[in-house]
Amino acid sequence: MRTVLVTGPGGAGRTTVAAATALAAADRGSRTLLLSAEAIPGFPAATGPTPVADRLDHLRIDSGEHFRAELTELQNRASGVLDLLGAGRLDGEELTELPGSPQLALLHTLRRAAEGDLSGYDTLVVDLPPLTEALALLALPEQLRRYLRRLLPAERQAARALRPVLAQLAGVPMPAQWLYEAAARKDEELAAVQALIEDGATTLRLVAEPGRAAEDTLHTARTGLALHGLTADLLVASRVLPRHSSDPWFAALAAQQEKCLDHWHQDLAPVLPVHEAAHLGRDPEGLDDLAALEIPAPDERTPGRAGDPWWTEEEQDTDDGTTTIAWCLPLPGAAKEDLRLVRRGDELLLTVGPFHRIVRIASALRRCTVSGAALADGVLRVRFTPDPALWPRTS
Repeated sequence: MRTVLVTGPGGAGRTTVAAATALAAADRGSRTLLLSAEAIPGFPAATGPTPVADRLDHLRIDSGEHFRAELTELQNRASGVLDLLGAGRLDGEELTELPGSPQLALLHTLRRAAEGDLSGYDTLVVDLPPLTEALALLALPEQLRRYLRRLLPAERQAARALRPVLAQLAGVPMPAQWLYEAAARKDEELAAVQALIEDGATTLRLVAEPGRAAEDTLHTARTGLALHGLTADLLVASRVLPRHSSDPWFAALAAQQEKCLDHWHQDLAPVLPVHEAAHLGRDPEGLDDLAALEIPAPDERTPGRAGDPWWTEEEQDTDDGTTTIAWCLPLPGAAKEDLRLVRRGDELLLTVGPFHRIVRIASALRRCTVSGAALADGVLRVRFTPDPALWPRTS
């Protein structure tokens, strides 16, 4: 299944472009499902797949309904503990969703798609939150899985026969079996979502209205995309005004857009195609308006993420003959002053501007010490020197 994730700066019309992308894929003959938490004019508001047009279905993500269902299930699983404490149950009618619920509801729906609950489709189009939130959301499965591994390591579960003894020695109760089972279940669900995001058939489609603010946001976003190994297949320039007008005020706005579009075509087009979607003079409503935007369907030949974005290079110091290994990652748009690296055990804590990621160091490099790092020509190189105490000696 081809997955297209659509995002862009807030107010750029990403939901409209997501709907137009789904319609274009369906018109090309692909059985398509559109996922969106936002209301789309002319589209049904049902929380299950509902037909919109030939070969096009829409599913609206209801974060409030998902939050109530998840908390009710948690209460049922922990009923024994709650009854022991004399706690009162919360009814579904009194539950109000908390901040972060929309993101978790979206991940839940992506998990359903990854595990085949939403089967029978060739193309999945996902309307993501605004760009900065979307990048944090796409990184969330990997982060949550790391938290679970740190808080409830799987190897401790194997020693459950010793828990009564350990509890006496430590003086505190050990985690119950159901907690490990719940953690394992959540890890499997998050792994399915992470696999969908990192799949070679998954691409990201960016939407932005030409202007200075969008240009700055996209410049920063390029670094975030590279940090998380995400690939964009298209930049949709939305609400493009006609270039010629006798109205001076209107002509000045069009000239600003044109200047920005020229930058995008020159700087981005070699690696990221730019499609200009004309301003309709009104908010799009219905399938005819979506078709009038002429948004191209996802290209089946465009590759998504091509495996691990990191690679290694061997370097040799000409002065003392010391061999170092450079662990490399492309970071276009990154600045040295915004870069921070910390090694902690087998992990590298990497911060680039507003973006943060913790990556597990390649197995061969874990026996090395970090001897330096450099950022040049848009590529980060972290240098590792083999530790003689950890490497086998050669004759």
